[in-house]
Amino acid sequence: MSVDPFNPSQTLIVDFVSRVPCFLLILVAAPVAAQDVVGRRLFSDQLVISEPFVEDELSLPSILHIRRPATNGEAGALVTQFGAELKKRLTSNLEGSVSGGLTLLNGEGESSRAGFDNLQLGLKYQFLRNPEREAAASVALGWEVGGTGQTATGAASFGTLKPAILLGKGLGDLPDGLAEFKPLAIAGLLGASIPTSAYTRTRSGNEVTIEPHPDLLNWGVVIEYSLLYLQSYVRDLGLPPPLDHMFPLAELDFQTALDRGAAGRTTGTTNLGVVWAGMRVQMGVEAVVPVSERSGKNVGVRGFIRILDIGEVFGGRLGRPLFGGSD
Repeated sequence: MSVDPFNPSQTLIVDFVSRVPCFLLILVAAPVAAQDVVGRRLFSDQLVISEPFVEDELSLPSILHIRRPATNGEAGALVTQFGAELKKRLTSNLEGSVSGGLTLLNGEGESSRAGFDNLQLGLKYQFLRNPEREAAASVALGWEVGGTGQTATGAASFGTLKPAILLGKGLGDLPDGLAEFKPLAIAGLLGASIPTSAYTRTRSGNEVTIEPHPDLLNWGVVIEYSLLYLQSYVRDLGLPPPLDHMFPLAELDFQTALDRGAAGRTTGTTNLGVVWAGMRVQMGVEAVVPVSERSGKNVGVRGFIRILDIGEVFGGRLGRPLFGGSD
C-alpha cells in the first residue's frame, strides 16, 4: 500500500540530510506544511515564477550565477546575485512579502563591484483553492522600490510596479487511463512591469543620453512532475530517498516590451532543474538557458533553500496569519 505523505504522524529522514547543517535535519523531521497542498497534491516551490499560494516562508539564500551580455554600450559581466525573501500571511488569503539581495559584478576589463539591489515589496491575494481539481489562483502586486539599491551594480533609480495573476493546476483529476500523467502539474503567470519613469536622462559634459524604460508584459509557464505524487497515488516504484521527493520541472520565463521604441522585443530564459521537497525545507537548482542572443549567450545556474514553516523555526506565532484566525 502506498504511503500518504501528508499524514502528520509520518516523518521523512533522508540519507543526504545528515550532510547539511543540523537545523535543516530538525526541520525535515516535522510534518508537511499545508500551505502548498491542494487536495492530495503538494506543489513544489518554483525558482523563477511565483507560486499561486499565500505562505509563511523564508528563502535564504537564493543564488543566480550567469554571464550577462553587453547592452546599451555597457560591457558584459559575470553576475552573481545572492537574495533573501520573507513571505508572511497577513490573513488566511493575503500575503505580504519583502525581498532584497546583493549583486557581485566581475566586468570584462574592469575591477569587481558589489552592491545591494533595490528593495522589493509585495502583496498577494489567493482567491481560489479547489481541492477536487487541485487548482489554485491568486492576484499579486509587487513594487521594486527605486533608489534603495546601488546603481553601480544595476539597481534602477526609479520604481517599478508589477501586477500579475498566478495560476496552478494539478492533473490528478485525469481519467485512470492516463494515470502516468496525473503527477504532472502546470503553473503560469501573466503580468506586467510598469516603470514609474518612462526615461532616464544622463548628462556627460554637453551630451545628454536618454534611455527609455518600456512597459513590459511578463508571462511564463511552469511544468513539474511530482515523484511524490507518483509514488503515493499512482504507482509505488520503490524509489529510495531522496528521489521519492523530487520534482523535475521546467520554467519558461519571458518579458515582451510594449512601447517606447522596443515594442515586440522579447527576452527570457528556459530554466530546467529539480526541486527536493522536504517536510519543512525545499531545495532546488536549475540551469538558466537564454532563449535568444538578446537574452544572452551563456548558460547560468540558480538555486535556493527555503524554510516552509517559519513558525517552527522562529516561534509559533510567525507560522500563523497575523489577523483573522489561527491557521
